[in-house]
Amino acid sequence: MTTHSSPYGLVFAVLGAVLVPSAASAQSAGIFAGEPATPIDTPSAPESPASGEDGPVLEKLTFDVAIQRTLDRNPTSLEAAAEIRRYSSLMEQVRASSLPTLSAAAAYTRLDANRVAGALVLEPDSGLNLSVTLSAPLVNVRGWVQWQQAGDQVDVARLTAADVRRTLAVTAGRAYLAVIKERRLLETARTARDNAKAHYDFTHTQLLGGIGNRLDDVRAAQELTTDEVLLQNQESALFHAREALGVLVVGEGAIDAGEWTFGPMPQLNDGLTDAQSLRSDVRARRAAAKAADRTVNQAYADYLPYLNLVASPFYQNPAVPTVPQTGWQATLVLGVPLYDGGLRYGQEHERSARAEEGHLQVEATLRQARSDVRAAFEEMQRADVALGQAHQSARFATAALGLADLAYRGGATTNLEVIDAARQARDAETQAAVSEDAAREARLDLLAATGRFP
Repeated sequence: MTTHSSPYGLVFAVLGAVLVPSAASAQSAGIFAGEPATPIDTPSAPESPASGEDGPVLEKLTFDVAIQRTLDRNPTSLEAAAEIRRYSSLMEQVRASSLPTLSAAAAYTRLDANRVAGALVLEPDSGLNLSVTLSAPLVNVRGWVQWQQAGDQVDVARLTAADVRRTLAVTAGRAYLAVIKERRLLETARTARDNAKAHYDFTHTQLLGGIGNRLDDVRAAQELTTDEVLLQNQESALFHAREALGVLVVGEGAIDAGEWTFGPMPQLNDGLTDAQSLRSDVRARRAAAKAADRTVNQAYADYLPYLNLVASPFYQNPAVPTVPQTGWQATLVLGVPLYDGGLRYGQEHERSARAEEGHLQVEATLRQARSDVRAAFEEMQRADVALGQAHQSARFATAALGLADLAYRGGATTNLEVIDAARQARDAETQAAVSEDAAREARLDLLAATGRFP
C-alpha cells in the first residue's frame, strides 16, 4: 500500500516540502511513493559491556542464605554484637564494687643508723615489711542494686541489637527483591528491543525492496534506538542492584538473586497480636522501660548504710617493739550517708523522668507497630489486586501489538499503530513487573511489621 491512497499523504507531502531542501525534492517525493530513496543511517548494534547475563557468572544466593549472611557478616550487625559486649564489660565494672579485693605490698626501708632509746633499738637501720590486704564489702545494698541494674542494661542491649539485626535483614530483603525486579524489568526491556528490531528489519526490507516508505523506516529506527537506550539503562540498574546486594551480604562483588516467593501470610488480627509480642523494637522498649522502673523502685539503696571489712596479715623483719615479726589486723568500717547536698534527690528525679519517657516510648512504639501491620496488610491486598489487573493489561497490550503488526504487514495500517502498540505493550509489561515487586515487598513489610521476619 502506498501513502498516496491514505488521507495522510497530503500532510506528509507538505511536511516533506517544508522540511527537505529543494535540491532533494525529487528524493523526498520518493519517500512516500514507495520507491527506494537515500537511506538513513542504519541503527548499529551497540557493543554492550559484559553483564551478569553474558559476562562472568555471578554468585547466586537464595533468599534465606542472603539474609543469614547479612546478619553474620555485615558490619552493622557486628557493631551491634560489639555493643552487647561493651555493656557486659560495664556490668563487670559495676559488679567489682560488690566483690572483695585483694592486694599485696612490700616495703624495704634503709636508715642511716639504728634509732635507739637507751639500750633499746626502736627502729633498725634496715627493715622489710610484707603485707596482704583484703577488703570485703559485707553489706553494700547500693552496690548490689547497681549490679542488678547494669545487668538490665545488658538485656536491653541484646534486644536493641536484635532490632538492629531486624532492620538490617529488612534492608537486605529489599535489596534482594530489588535484584529480582530489575532483572524482570531487564527482560521486559530486552523483549521490547527485540520487537522493535523485528519491526525495523521488516520496514527496512520493505524500503529496500521498493514497496515501503522512508517515513516508516525512520519511525521504526527511532523506536529501535529508543528501546536500546532503555535496555542499556536497565542493564545499569540491574548491575547497581546486584552490587548493593553484594555490599549488604559482604560478598566479593556483585551478588545475583534467585527467584523467591513468600509463604502464607498472617491474618490481620494475628498480625496485630504478633506485633506486640514478637517485634524486637517493642521488646527492646519494654525492657528499657522495665529497667528504668527498677532504678526508681530501688532508689532507697542510696540512703542505706554500708559495712566493709579490711583485713591485713603482715611480716616484719626485723621485728620492732611496736610491730612483731608476724601478725594481722582487721577493721570493720561502717559508713552512713547523711547528707550529700541533694545529689540523691536529683538522681531520683532524673530516674523518674527517664521511667516516664520509657513508658511513653513503649506506647508510641506499640502504636507504630500496630499501624505498620494495618498498613502492610492493606498494602498487600491492594498490591494483589493491582498485580492481577497489571497482568491482564500486559496480556491485552501484547495481543494488541500482535494485531497491529499483522494489520501493518497486511497493508491495512501505517506503522504508527504498530509503534504505539509496542510502546503500550512495553509500558504494560513494565507496570506488571513493578506490580510484582510491589506485591513481594508488601509481603516482606507485613512479615517485618508482625515480627515474623527475620
